[in-house]
Amino acid sequence: MGTVTTSDGTVIFYKDWGPRDGQPLVFHHGWPLSSDDWDAQMLFFLQHGYRVIAHDRRGHGRSDQTADGHEMDTYAADVAALTDALDLRDAVHIGHSTGGGEVARYLARAKPGRVAKAVLAGAVPPVMVKSESNPGGTPIEVFDGFRSQLAANRAQLYIEIASGPFYGFNRPGAEVSQGLIDNWWRQGMTGAANAHYECIKAFSETDFTEDLKKIEVPVLVMHGTDDQIVPYDDAAPLTVKLLKNGTLKSYEDYPHGMLSVYPDELNNDILEWLKS
Repeated sequence: MGTVTTSDGTVIFYKDWGPRDGQPLVFHHGWPLSSDDWDAQMLFFLQHGYRVIAHDRRGHGRSDQTADGHEMDTYAADVAALTDALDLRDAVHIGHSTGGGEVARYLARAKPGRVAKAVLAGAVPPVMVKSESNPGGTPIEVFDGFRSQLAANRAQLYIEIASGPFYGFNRPGAEVSQGLIDNWWRQGMTGAANAHYECIKAFSETDFTEDLKKIEVPVLVMHGTDDQIVPYDDAAPLTVKLLKNGTLKSYEDYPHGMLSVYPDELNNDILEWLKS
């Protein structure tokens, strides 16, 4: 574990496990979580000889709780600062939800030789919010509701998201894991309220269309068809159409938090794709 200081003085916390000569896998977490959300993936790929790295986004987890910079350009610049500091070459960047948007923005600007492949899982691109150009998107009122609830009672909102739509625990017959709910809440409450509030705009309103078009490396796009946070139809299929070298893998009836609910299956799918 360590830290890197960005150009604006922000201290970013990161984990860096495994052999230095192993291929680097860089994990990008969702809102409002931290690098801890990748435990199941980092342990799995560590055991397969990879170097696994994950950071806490600014305002999240153990990174500095800054007053500003809670938007995708700065998030991507923070990632660039981390990859430069560690001098990562031919890395695979794996992003979930908001982290998928961060990956797309970073990849579109990455220095040559830094990136070999990428994985977008339940990711927010191309753009979430509904508009004339994105009629299938989520209405802005939904995100306004998140902001209002966060400002009023962040702790309660995080309980409701984790115990409900995030993991699909609100579906009939779902096998509920209290551990996952508690860990989601713990991660969320570790971060800063202002960062989480502003990040809602970043993940919902940022348009990644042009970023996706610029990405040259192979990208695996994974998405559950019962994703209640980032609806499938307005995300994964549209993302793959914009990528130059994208592969779509859909998971019937899987939720947004499928990496935590079904880690064995998804980890092995990613491993198989990395070796292909």
